[in-house]
Amino acid sequence: MTGNHRDKTITRRRAIAVTGGTVAAGGLAVAGYQSAFADDATTADATASASAISTGSECMTLMTSVTEGPYYLDGALVRKDITEGKSGVPLTLRLTVVDATDGCTPVPGAAVEIWHCDAWGYYSGYTTANPGGSAPAESEDGSTADDRTYLRGYQIANGNGVVKFETIFPGWYTPRTCHIHVKVHTGGEKEDGTYEGGKVNYTGQFFFDDTVAEEIFTLEPYSRHSGSYTTLDNDMVYDGGGASSGLLTLEAVHKKDPSKGYKGFLTLGIDPDAESTGAGSGGGTPPSDAPTGTPPSDVPTGSASPSASASS
Repeated sequence: MTGNHRDKTITRRRAIAVTGGTVAAGGLAVAGYQSAFADDATTADATASASAISTGSECMTLMTSVTEGPYYLDGALVRKDITEGKSGVPLTLRLTVVDATDGCTPVPGAAVEIWHCDAWGYYSGYTTANPGGSAPAESEDGSTADDRTYLRGYQIANGNGVVKFETIFPGWYTPRTCHIHVKVHTGGEKEDGTYEGGKVNYTGQFFFDDTVAEEIFTLEPYSRHSGSYTTLDNDMVYDGGGASSGLLTLEAVHKKDPSKGYKGFLTLGIDPDAESTGAGSGGGTPPSDAPTGTPPSDVPTGSASPSASASS
């Protein structure tokens, strides 16, 4: 793997990942971390949290919109748990959506959509695409996952602009670093188990600190995918901007046992009036035999798969 012999001295990027602070965020990342735990907060707590966001020394700059990549599918289900039985290190994502054009106030009702590869680098709907290196076939993982819908889903932001997902730590594929794709939608509504209408305000990607990712990739089932892993410095999408470029703040569930999982946090500053086409810069070249973005003929493009269960 690229970067196996890393300097153990804490780097500026590592410090950003641990603390969640960036110059661009102007303190907002910390406020977002606090509000992300406010699912059951009182009205007074929620008001205080919103005030902390809106009165910060500088509102978070809008995150750069980047390509949706070659593996997007319409019709993801509205659900908190998107694993469908896929094995891997547990990952809980708590994301806060704020209006960066209006003092970073929460955006309740925003629909956050995420999708990412499994532990061996395979995306649902594209399970025959070679992830690079040497990996077992996706079908060998022994899970009960629907190969058209796993590791994809929506959540609708609560009154504090917060959504929560239960998933697994993503694997990797050549030539990309470990990442999660995200879109933020507004103006639509939940219908038939998915999210319909409205518009996409932001298309982007979340990233993971190299030290954490490389440690996880030594564990089962990740370790069965061998090859050259691309670090953040060498990724063609991540631009080094820390939280404002999608770098998650990570917290280990058990500091001495990474297999127990991680919690990831990020505040997403959006412009509710803007529209993102998903054709932003970057995105990288897919594996040599990967599809170009058109899903297989039997994959639904406008509705959710009936074999996968939806939940709130």
